[in-house]
Order: sequence, then C-alpha cells, then structure tokens
Amino acid sequence: MQVSTDTIQSNFSLKDFNTFGLDCTAGAFLRLDNPAELSLLPELISRYENYLILGGGSNLLLPDYFDGLVVQIALDKLQTRESDSDVLVNAGGGLNWHELVAFCVKENYGGIENLALIPGSTGAAPIQNIGAYGVELKDVFVCLNAFDLQTGEYRCFNREEMEFGYRDSVLKGRYKGRFIIADVWLKLTTRDHRINTSYGALAGDLEKKGVENPGISDVFKAVVEVRKSKLPDPGQIGNAGSFFKNPVVDAGTLESIQKKHSDVVFFELQSSGMMYKIPAGWLIERCGFKGKLKGPVGCYEKQALVLVNRGGAKSSDLVTFAGEVQRSVAAEFGIFLEPEVNIVQPENYGDVISL
Repeated sequence: MQVSTDTIQSNFSLKDFNTFGLDCTAGAFLRLDNPAELSLLPELISRYENYLILGGGSNLLLPDYFDGLVVQIALDKLQTRESDSDVLVNAGGGLNWHELVAFCVKENYGGIENLALIPGSTGAAPIQNIGAYGVELKDVFVCLNAFDLQTGEYRCFNREEMEFGYRDSVLKGRYKGRFIIADVWLKLTTRDHRINTSYGALAGDLEKKGVENPGISDVFKAVVEVRKSKLPDPGQIGNAGSFFKNPVVDAGTLESIQKKHSDVVFFELQSSGMMYKIPAGWLIERCGFKGKLKGPVGCYEKQALVLVNRGGAKSSDLVTFAGEVQRSVAAEFGIFLEPEVNIVQPENYGDVISL
C-alpha cells in the first residue's frame, strides 16, 4: 500500500482547520482516515523538510504559511465493552472530543461529563491531559495506542507511562511530535456515578435550576451552559480557548503577591505540598487586558485568558499581543505565563502535535 500523490493537495488553506480562523496555507496537505495508512507516514514525511500532524486544530497557533506537509488525523472509530458497573470506551484519535462526551452521557457512561465542550480531538485529550471543573482526563484514562514516526511501530502507553501533569504528559514533553495517537481507552461508570460539582460556577448553575441531586446529564448540560456563557464560539470569534496555563507558585511567591494584591485568587494544590495555582485570567485582567483589542486581536471581554481573532489577524499579530500580556504580568506579579497553545513557528517545525 502507498499513499497516492493524488490525495496530497498543494497550497491547501487551513483556515477551516484551526479554531483561531487564521488563513494559513499548507504547502502540502493529506487527510488520513485509514489506520493502515499510518505505517506509510515515516517514508512520506521524509520527503519533506517540515511536517505537522494536525488534530482538531483547537489548541494551535499556525503561521501564515507552513512550508511542508500537514497531515490531518481523521481516525474516528468508536467501540465499547460494557460490564456490570463500568465500561471501556475505545475511541479513535481523530474523533471529535465533545461528540464523544455527548455520546457517553447519552449512553449513561459517567466520568467525562465535566469535560464537555472542550474543543479538539480525542487523541489530543491525553497529550494535553485536558481538564475542567474538577475533572482531568487522567482520572478515567486506561491506555492509548500510538504510532511511532521514528520506528514505524505501535506502542501502548498506560496511565503510569503517560506521566500526567497539569495540562501535560510525556507525549507533550519528552516525546513531543514523535507519536500519532491512533486510539484511546477510557474506563467510565455505568452506575453509581461519581458526580463532581465542586466548582462554584457549576454548583451555582445547578442550584439556580433547582437540581438538588444531579446526574451526569445534569452536569453535562450545566457545563455546556457555563462554558458557552464565558467562552466565545470559535465559529463566531476565532480563538483557541485558554491561551495561557494557570501558573503554579510556591508559598513565598504567593505571600509576596498578597502584600501588593490582598485579594489575589488562588487554590492550594493538595498533592504538591504548599504550592498554589493562580488563575491566569485573574492576573491578565488585573493588568488591564480584559476586553482590550489591538487591531483584530485582543482578550475576550468575558474572559481575559482567551485571546481572540476578530477577523483578518495574522499569526504574528497574536504572538505579539501574547508577548505584551506576558511582559505586563511578569512586571506586575513576577510571574511568567506559559502558553497553553502550541505556537507553530519556523524554529519548531517538525516537532509540533496539534492539540
């Protein structure tokens, strides 16, 4: 088997393949929807100086022109193995994540309802260890099957081997760009669901509706409504969700900030010992960026953590604006904000996986 040159498109627009809505052009583009074709990729990408593996394009800042091959992973299988109290869900790496969550809630499979409406593909979920409203992907993760672009072989990663961290994993760090996620296995509940409504916004929405004993469907609906009320629809306003990670600081740094900003918002990380997470959105808002625009780019008026493209922006516009945000936060709080979005630039071509 070989990939036909007829299936590789030249000068292909990626405007509809990234949630920022940037009008990026790929020198060459291939959509891969057959798992058997994964084995052909090492030889194929060797023909190009640069390559990019593209998932849902939801956590990615593309350049105006990508001089190389872009491969979109569109593996979308979905299988389940149900037992008395739980179910194993096997989902293809190219399956839309929110569609997977909606399917599981409909089937009464519990565990990922708090992760509704997170954009991107299922294969990206473990790479990023996505999380929201008190739940992280690692909480339900069993293993994944990944194709190694260096060896041309498959490798299975279990939970321990993934080395999950806050919005992090071994596939985002040490093995970044080396593996393509073919499929992911999750273990969910079919009864006695563990309902998590610990986050205030979620609990508030349910209370407002008069829901005293929420089920997974109630939580799912509440998460969707809360996220829609705070985050812009990429179909209307270009964005990639949270642009920066929430920084984690030690007690000394937090105390120093509190001397100047007594109302600083923070959350103690129980598992890390005297370490605290400060919402990046709060830091950015305090620096006056909430709702601020500079040409076609800026911070969303309802959530400063979200950088937006109001139309016609270039990649450099967003990078420049993000740099201004970082410098301002560093000057005011002594904290460097680390991007959560993968920024594809010439210096890191060839080792970027779209989240």
